[in-house]
Amino acid sequence: DSEAAGEIEPTARRPRGRPAGSRNKPKPPVVCTREFPDVLRPIILEIGDGNDVVEAISRFAWRRQRGFCVLAAAGAVSDVTLRQFAGAGDGHGHGRGFLTLRGRFVILSLSAVFLPPPAPPIATNLSVILGDSQGQTVGGNVAGALIASGTVILTTASFANVAYEKLQVKEEEE
Repeated sequence: DSEAAGEIEPTARRPRGRPAGSRNKPKPPVVCTREFPDVLRPIILEIGDGNDVVEAISRFAWRRQRGFCVLAAAGAVSDVTLRQFAGAGDGHGHGRGFLTLRGRFVILSLSAVFLPPPAPPIATNLSVILGDSQGQTVGGNVAGALIASGTVILTTASFANVAYEKLQVKEEEE
């Protein structure tokens, strides 16, 4: 009797939000099936014990007719000659001193650019910072061989169709 006297039955509520199954469907990934020759392409290079790191990269770049830049390096080297710019020459840092290192050194940093012809040879450069077993560091541009002492791993990026532009800032200002 009390049910009929005043209690109201609850009404069915509509659910909030989107109806079931109406969510955005995941989109398939975009896959490029064509390789573009002008883009940077990552390449890992492994250089074995006793090999010259500079010569190995140079030959690889020359055979492929592509430019390469070294992004990171890991390993150790020995017997290296560095060209250092500070501390030699006329006292103002305008000169070059050469430092030949014998022994085993860990690569702390290595940066390099190898450009194929017609870029001039001066556009190719390899500089390195090395650490010895006592924690001393030394660095400079490599002026000769850089002999791997164990395996050296280089993370590089290769590129083709290099546009080499010689900028003349002084002429443009006038």
